[in-house]
Amino acid sequence: MTKVKLTKIDLEWVHVISEGFMREDEYLQSLHFNSLRMNDGSLVNMSLPIVLSIDDETKEKIGVSKNVALVSLQGDIIGSLRSVEKKERIARTWGTTSQGLPYVEEHSLPLETVFKPIKYNDGLDHYRLSPKQLRKEFDNRQADAVFAFQLRNPVHNGHALLMNDTRKRLLEMGYKSPIMLLHPLGGFTKADDVPLGVRMEQHSKVKTLSLVKSFDIKIDYSSSMARQGSRINAGANFYIVGRDPAGMGHPTEKRDLYDPDHGKKVLSMAPGLEKLNILPFRVAAYDTIEKKMALFDPSRAKEFLFISGTKMRTKARTGENPPDGFMCPSGWNVLVKYY
Repeated sequence: MTKVKLTKIDLEWVHVISEGFMREDEYLQSLHFNSLRMNDGSLVNMSLPIVLSIDDETKEKIGVSKNVALVSLQGDIIGSLRSVEKKERIARTWGTTSQGLPYVEEHSLPLETVFKPIKYNDGLDHYRLSPKQLRKEFDNRQADAVFAFQLRNPVHNGHALLMNDTRKRLLEMGYKSPIMLLHPLGGFTKADDVPLGVRMEQHSKVKTLSLVKSFDIKIDYSSSMARQGSRINAGANFYIVGRDPAGMGHPTEKRDLYDPDHGKKVLSMAPGLEKLNILPFRVAAYDTIEKKMALFDPSRAKEFLFISGTKMRTKARTGENPPDGFMCPSGWNVLVKYY
């Protein structure tokens, strides 16, 4: 076969797809209907077609070949593409074709087969559990509810507030043994984001402290944010959604591409997510009167301080401590040490 070498990001996408392939039929369903119809007739939400992006040189190299071998940076053949097709997907996926969007003018390929589990050999592979492995873990712990929380920043007390409140809500619903699935984004992130290894160290410090010790946390590596179906397969039946998940800037204008509440509104009505109960939350911010993270109260707007991920990283980089009650000291020390 013609061999195509994968970048690290490509490998992460292959990792995602290996836990739920997207062949041509699935690709077209995702592109046009934002969901997949399974063999049993049920719908699975999948609004983002998952394909392999290639450049002009690779496209020319493949030529008319219908079979392509996927090669890791180390030279191992890890998967294959068969019956190769190239199709336009930008407008339907992103709602814009503006120049400057990262995915504009890329060619793409659907995936056929992955030969073996994906390994990165970076000391973090033990976190990268498949949905099948996670479900077994939750079954062993006799969890009667699993609630997922996704983030790409270090955990602060605002996150812990939402985690604890979710557990309280589930107990009030009658569940006896709820477990949280913490989903750190392990794939492509913004250039100034804290690296995955540092975040995992920070998470491990936070999860042993009093703010979250009242329940179990199971950290699971996630290559991308296109994992709702995998979370359901892993046994998650509740999903915490706050402000716009994965805020995205407009490619040509100085504004966000989506409204802040866009993500949770769409998730709450998305077909194929009936098995996943969406739990919307207000934004958590620092209450300057109570000296702690709290749910934002618009009637006291001036008494709240918003510390974004960018502000948090700037403070850690310059050695400036955040307000007391923003993040546990041991977790903050991990960030200061990194910078």
